[in-house]
Amino acid sequence: MKKINKPILIFILIFSFILASCNFPGSGNQRSSELDSINTSVAQTVTAESQATEDSTQGTTQEPSQTEISSSPTVTPTEEPTDAPTATEEPLPTDTPEPTSTPLPCNMAEFVEDVTVPDGKDYLMGDTFTKTWRLKNVGSCAWTSGYDIVFVGGDKMGAPDSVQLTSGTVDTGETVDVSVDLTAPDSPGNFRGNWKLRDPEGVIFGIENSSSGNFWVEIEIDDPGPVVQFDFHAQAPSATWVSGAGALSFGGPDNDSDGFAMYKDGEKVEGGATPDKVLEMHPEWVNNGVISGRFPSYTVEDGDHFKAKIGFLTFSDGSCGAGDVEFQFNYKQGGTLYPLDSWMETCDGSLTSVDIDLSSLSGESVKFVFAVQANGSAAQDWAVWVAPRIEN
Repeated sequence: MKKINKPILIFILIFSFILASCNFPGSGNQRSSELDSINTSVAQTVTAESQATEDSTQGTTQEPSQTEISSSPTVTPTEEPTDAPTATEEPLPTDTPEPTSTPLPCNMAEFVEDVTVPDGKDYLMGDTFTKTWRLKNVGSCAWTSGYDIVFVGGDKMGAPDSVQLTSGTVDTGETVDVSVDLTAPDSPGNFRGNWKLRDPEGVIFGIENSSSGNFWVEIEIDDPGPVVQFDFHAQAPSATWVSGAGALSFGGPDNDSDGFAMYKDGEKVEGGATPDKVLEMHPEWVNNGVISGRFPSYTVEDGDHFKAKIGFLTFSDGSCGAGDVEFQFNYKQGGTLYPLDSWMETCDGSLTSVDIDLSSLSGESVKFVFAVQANGSAAQDWAVWVAPRIEN
């Protein structure tokens, strides 16, 4: 709708009141008074409108006086809240560096698994075996026939200094099995040999998944105890047996008055035991009778010891007879008999253990000789050597 100009509206309003006042009945004074009031009101209205128009035209707002504020309080409108979101400052974009890839070194390897001989496997001294590893090429260069594995320390176990890694080509990401032939050491204990790889230029490199870079072979050799080098019990039939009466055949009988040598395995001995390996030597049945046995030649090694138990057979109830003899352990070399040791024994209810170090004869080829001589009567001189042997 089109707005009517305020001065024109005021003019029309005043003019209408004047006309109305002329047509209303009543006293002149009353009309005059009313007219004055109207005129005053109109004048005030015109003044206010003019002032408002002027203020509007000038674009400024005039501060009301204290009197006007008190007589005509102004209601200050309350600003309605809005749901408009508070503007936040957007962060400025930053430059993020592009990731760069690190090139793989030429020579890199990883251990995959032990194909043979897991760590700690038990072997006997002197055993031969083959160790095989599976390795993976994780470098940028292919492995060719110029690559080797090389021994770098520890226990070599008879291995060569190096072994060819492959006769073909092992590209990046591929695996290869490589083997080395080894011999278990000749002593008990834990043994470990360490290995690495070597390229055609002679550069040695290790595996990535080991702090040392080494891959290895590790075995255990348990102590088997002393090893029997010469078994006199087993060699007895090959020995030369004689007594004061002359040559004897091994095996008895046990009532031969010339004396005898024979097995009495499993029969009761002093102390009540029934050992598996019992060699009886009974002297000729005369006072101070004697019997001896000379065994085949044996070359003594460093560390050899002669070991046995000596004593007597007993009656079936375990009681002793009248045995009383001298046991002798000798050796013969170049036609001469040499004593090593001797023991005077009687049947007293217990066997005697003997242990003679033969190191003084190391490297010598000799024939050992057992001898038993009666001390007086030879009756019931059932002398025995239990498990006689040379150990090392």
